[in-house]
Amino acid sequence: MVKEVDVRELAAAHRGGALVVDVREPGEYLGGHVPGARLIPLRSLPARIPELPRGERIYVICASGNRSRTAATWLASAGLDARTVNGGTSAWIAGGGPVVRGPHENAA
Repeated sequence: MVKEVDVRELAAAHRGGALVVDVREPGEYLGGHVPGARLIPLRSLPARIPELPRGERIYVICASGNRSRTAATWLASAGLDARTVNGGTSAWIAGGGPVVRGPHENAA
């Protein structure tokens, strides 16, 4: 069973520089994402697992938590320390988390 965190836990980890992987589609990401979140759409994730660091916790986020749960399960199966963000970007925004729009991790 994959471990879940809520947006408060993500916010604390994010302030500490945690790696956030956004598994939504590019158009969703452009519309607003967690600052610094790395876009790896779910369909691309299996081939890109080797790009992710071992020994570092990875917070996986999507729109509501469904895709991120799948992604975190895949990552955990590959031996990575992955957490799914319960409620996803929707909960992040509703909780007042900062959001950036655009094609880059830290777009304005």
